[in-house]
Amino acid sequence: MKVFVSSLIVLFLLSGVAQARRKTRRPKFVIQDSNFTRLCNTKSILTVNGEFPGPTIHAARGDTLLIDIINQSKENITIHWHGAKQYRFPWSDGPEFITQCPLEPGTKFTQKIVLTDEVGTLWWHAHSEWSRATVHGALLVYPEEGTTYPFPKPRGEMQIVLGEWWNSDIGVVHDELIESGGDPEISDAYVINGQPGDLYNCSQSDTFRMKVEPGKTYLLRMVNAVMNNILFFSVANHSLTVVGSDGAYTKPLTSNVISIAPGQTMDILLEANQPPNRYYMAAKAYNGGLRGQFDTTTTTAILQYTGNYTPASPPPLPTIPAFNDSDFQSNYTASLRSLASSEHPIDVPTNISTHLFFTISINLNICPDNSTANTTCLGPGGNRFAATVNNLTFVQPRIDILQAYYKQINGVYGDDFPDIPTTTFNYTSTLLTQNQTRPDAGTKVNMLEYNENVELVFQGTSLVAGVDHPMHLHGYSFYVVGSGPGNFDRERDPLNYNLVDPPLQNTITVRRNGWAAIRFRTNNPGVWLMHCHFERHISWGMGMVFIVKNGKGANETILPPPANMPECPL
Repeated sequence: MKVFVSSLIVLFLLSGVAQARRKTRRPKFVIQDSNFTRLCNTKSILTVNGEFPGPTIHAARGDTLLIDIINQSKENITIHWHGAKQYRFPWSDGPEFITQCPLEPGTKFTQKIVLTDEVGTLWWHAHSEWSRATVHGALLVYPEEGTTYPFPKPRGEMQIVLGEWWNSDIGVVHDELIESGGDPEISDAYVINGQPGDLYNCSQSDTFRMKVEPGKTYLLRMVNAVMNNILFFSVANHSLTVVGSDGAYTKPLTSNVISIAPGQTMDILLEANQPPNRYYMAAKAYNGGLRGQFDTTTTTAILQYTGNYTPASPPPLPTIPAFNDSDFQSNYTASLRSLASSEHPIDVPTNISTHLFFTISINLNICPDNSTANTTCLGPGGNRFAATVNNLTFVQPRIDILQAYYKQINGVYGDDFPDIPTTTFNYTSTLLTQNQTRPDAGTKVNMLEYNENVELVFQGTSLVAGVDHPMHLHGYSFYVVGSGPGNFDRERDPLNYNLVDPPLQNTITVRRNGWAAIRFRTNNPGVWLMHCHFERHISWGMGMVFIVKNGKGANETILPPPANMPECPL
């Protein structure tokens, strides 16, 4: 099927790149309709500069990015800079109807991104409906001038962007999800840097290759841009050492396989210490849930040694855990640790002033009386899927919440999102009733004072079917101080918190029917979305919004909006 999407131009203006080998640049980025052939199918997709994935942005810690976005498409669009805290300037954060209204066709908008303490690999992506399936790319933040990596400088580096490909129009996939109330159409392939790899038809000639010299060490900058699945990733016969995650350094963590959730980024050292040959990189899905279909295919790329040798044909494949190996997934996620060195200190909040407890659930709504079974009732038992935080399905407003808050526009949102669930029950029981699956719905925010020390416990539930949830918080990184299976125990579990070197992340996977505890300090005033980074879950309503109020100091308030904020559609 050929899909038409007209062009969308984006100009990224990069200022102040500190490293001597880079000069201040003003690159032009164009998001446009481009033809791509994958899996024997040619179609037109929304891209940046005709590239899938989009161009990689290079910056240094503390730099400022100016992004001129010109929409020449027929689609609304917003761009989110995932992992950039946007200190005091939520106007450029990007989620549709949260911090801005969408950029309509024929309009333009300039985003300003001021990087602060982020270092390592971040990424950018569309944040409107399911456009991020093809509109995304890496943002690489290098150490500021005069500093270096906390590990030996690698011989070279390569961004590894994990993505997904549908032969169908992604807009149709989204619309059918909303209309049917059921699961989305699964993707036809996963991709590594836009290529499915040798294990799919019509892909072998374009499989991505990374060339390495024997004995050298390389830095893989990995992004999981996949829409709906956690992925396992491995390189045949090679170990992978994680040294950074979500824009912060970590203690070295060496493994033959890594697990990376949608929204997460990782910096990984790979030593080319094997006999010269070609070796497969491979990624496939982890799915710990008990129901639902998912893409079970395997995407590959090739690690290719330089030199004269006769390569193995085919290259050796790595061994990857079973798709439902929840023990590996949970243990790996819980093994990450902050570097926590004198050069890279951490500051874990200890005197907690605000305790939050959020259940995250898949729910069901009753099929409306005026629906038809073929179009609107394709969830379990003829119901419609919903998703919730504290049993509330988030309803997207038609005026962005940031504008409503800043301009004191009434009637856009309520300010009484609950700190704890409105109903308590055995969250991970196998004997939950159908009535417990019915959610409320609304547009509510949780109000936080400036400079509070917050502990937030995510509690997964077994409603409908428990699954893992990669939860992402805009505007902040947070310390993951604990996690575990089952129901969180307020008396027992905090005794085992890691307050010494917990990882600093912006996306954390809450295990199926388990919990995770995070801590952060509310020192960034603004309107900040928190949501599951599985697109089907946020489409069903698994999200909520924090409003962090202004502090009393001059540098503790939201900065004024830019002059050309997109207007809200009538």
